[in-house]
Amino acid sequence: MSRMLIKPAAATVSAALQQQQRQQQQYVIRRWKSFLHNNSNNANRRAAKSTAASTAAVAATSQRHGTSGDFIQPLDVRRSFSTSHKMPSSSKALTLDNINPNFIAMEYAVRGPLVIRAGEIEKELEKGVKKPFDQVIRANIGDCHAMGQQPLTFLRQLMALTFETRLLDSPDYPEDVKKRACAILDGCQGQSVGSYTDSAGLEVVRRQVAQYIERRDGGIAADWQNIYLTAGASPGIKSILSMINSEVGSKPPGVMVPIPQYPLYSATISEYGMTKVDYYLEEETGWSLGRKELQRSFDEAKKICNPRALVVINPGNPTGQVLTRENIEEIIKFAHDNKVLVLADEVYQDNVYDKNSKFWSFKKVAYEMGEPYRSLEMVSFLSTSKGYLGECGIRGGYMEVLNLDPKVKAMLTKSITAALCSTTAGQVAVSALVNPPQPGEPSYELYKKERDAILAALKERAELVHKALNSFEGYKVNPVQGAMYVFPQIVIPPKAIEAAKAKGMAPDVFYAFELLETSGICIVPGSGFGQKAGTWHFRSTILPQTDKLKLMMEKFRVFHTEFMKKYK
Repeated sequence: MSRMLIKPAAATVSAALQQQQRQQQQYVIRRWKSFLHNNSNNANRRAAKSTAASTAAVAATSQRHGTSGDFIQPLDVRRSFSTSHKMPSSSKALTLDNINPNFIAMEYAVRGPLVIRAGEIEKELEKGVKKPFDQVIRANIGDCHAMGQQPLTFLRQLMALTFETRLLDSPDYPEDVKKRACAILDGCQGQSVGSYTDSAGLEVVRRQVAQYIERRDGGIAADWQNIYLTAGASPGIKSILSMINSEVGSKPPGVMVPIPQYPLYSATISEYGMTKVDYYLEEETGWSLGRKELQRSFDEAKKICNPRALVVINPGNPTGQVLTRENIEEIIKFAHDNKVLVLADEVYQDNVYDKNSKFWSFKKVAYEMGEPYRSLEMVSFLSTSKGYLGECGIRGGYMEVLNLDPKVKAMLTKSITAALCSTTAGQVAVSALVNPPQPGEPSYELYKKERDAILAALKERAELVHKALNSFEGYKVNPVQGAMYVFPQIVIPPKAIEAAKAKGMAPDVFYAFELLETSGICIVPGSGFGQKAGTWHFRSTILPQTDKLKLMMEKFRVFHTEFMKKYK
């Protein structure tokens, strides 16, 4: 049946796709080189220009590419560079012409030009520059604590005791926290978190992770030796992608990613010189994922690469959907039938708000489906940055590796040893995540109160944002079932699209810059995540504290109303 989805001129389409990807990469490389060259030659002159002139320069620098209505986001030309960039390139051993071109081609939207401009605006406000607003609201990235979320007392107490052991004698810390701290310290060389750990992480914490997974999945066994502690989920994801980065049959490796996707994947795939294989989530049915679309994507990609891994983000980022069990079963069957490794990005598993939704781990579903699916090769990821901890800066996470060939797993372990070990602060945070206080322990009541309050507030904000944006003219917004984001579709008026084209911007990028300069709200255009041709979106977090979020939604409403009046 999948063959029916492929156009008759499959070879022509395949060649065109390959050529388009190659041209896009070369375009980005040329664009960055041009940008950096112009930035270096004109550094002093730019420094003397006003903010308004700088904004115009950004618009002039960005360019359109492709033939399907897609645009590249504008590069930021206001960013200052050290004096070394002003020196002739011939005096340097490293130039843009002799470094890895994949470094130039990769882009990471959630920390792109809009965010840089937001930082500049904040500095301008500090200097007294008059704006139509008095603060920048950073809704671009899932940084919980930056948005006012308070850390859990239990986690910070555990970290304090493991890093300053003299506090173990203090009566200010509960006994259950002290007991956990001592268990971690006993697992450290020299009983100090300042020592290296095993490359895969402290055994005591890896065992705790395995016990946590067993509890989560209703008693399904987890082997602590399949657990690798990582500095957040990202290094684990990158280590797996690096491992599969090998040509097979003279074809480059491909990685299937959802569209919309989290830019970590597109950036890493570009950095490693791999092929990104897009499969589209269905917005009309709540960002669901169908097997037919997976097969279409896989079959088409086989013409130019070997799709070796399938990335699934559940709950979704940026889309906020939660996959049904039936959906997950379809995905597992597809992965088995097509022999692809499943990368289950499950970092938002505690962030489920919709009463009709439930998180199912890929491991649990595959196990309960029985053989042959129980033996499916997969890697799942969890992070202390999300959920209810929100400890982004501490960089803690883990991956569970299942059903890999033992020889392949040995190679993965060997590669990880080159990095020595992940940060011990992150490992302690993972311990706090997977081994929390239990009923009857001294820390439990406060822990439960703080955790429940955080999750209740996120649920309230998810509903608030959905209701507010859904009332805007030209907006289509799916309910925020989980994660920390909303990803609405905007119908941008033709006049605004023409104005964006005149500035060399994608319409959603144009909209986002207008929003930032007018209201101080920083979001990320849908272009940075991928979207169906002819549609425009943006991602916003739901993380600002409720009072600030209400203010943000009101500012958003005022801006959008004026935007529509201006460009209708």
